[in-house]
Amino acid sequence: MRRETQNLLLLLLGGALLKIALGGSYLRYVKPSLFPWLLVSGVVMIGLAAFAIVRDIRAGGPGHHEHDSRSPWLLLLPVFAIFLVAPPALGSDSVTRDRAAAPQAPAEPLFPELPPEQAPLLSASEFITRVIWDDSGSLNGRTIRLQGFVVHPTPETTQLARMRINCCAADAAPVKIDLAGAPQAAELPADTWIEVAVRLRPGTATEANDYVPAVDVLTLRTIPAPLDTYEY
Repeated sequence: MRRETQNLLLLLLGGALLKIALGGSYLRYVKPSLFPWLLVSGVVMIGLAAFAIVRDIRAGGPGHHEHDSRSPWLLLLPVFAIFLVAPPALGSDSVTRDRAAAPQAPAEPLFPELPPEQAPLLSASEFITRVIWDDSGSLNGRTIRLQGFVVHPTPETTQLARMRINCCAADAAPVKIDLAGAPQAAELPADTWIEVAVRLRPGTATEANDYVPAVDVLTLRTIPAPLDTYEY
């Protein structure tokens, strides 16, 4: 690969990193705590590219020539894709293709008490973790609010789902909850974001159904998709 191509590729990669970091779209791919590293990486890559370009100009050229080839330019295609067609965050298609995994047991065996409000808002991950590991029955009979997107794994089933990641979208795993008795949810398109007030059907999350609990839906409303669609 010619030095000019290397420098241009490095410059564009650094620019792409800064674009997704400063534009907020990095949340489609990695967790928020990685933002400073993306920022630093982008700045360093642009700085190295600029230094190499200035050095080559002062030296009167790149100093060597290699056989012309179109193949190195193919490396620029992912960069152009980031600038022009950034992939969306993972959604219902990823949920229907992946099997849900049982959440790991929390490090602290005792769960804190639920907020005293009438219908506290819990993350889908916390709700599932409590369903599986909390033997106190604290969720039984309680009204809980959940937020997530609609998934239709089968024509007869509608679920609320979130994607949970540890580091980046590559390790994402779905968190799913069956919405029972909710005809209004069944009519919504997949990937529609909703907030529901629900009550757990105890004993419905088992190994046989991939630890997917069923809930009775009391109220449902559509909401805008959050800027950060993942849970951690």
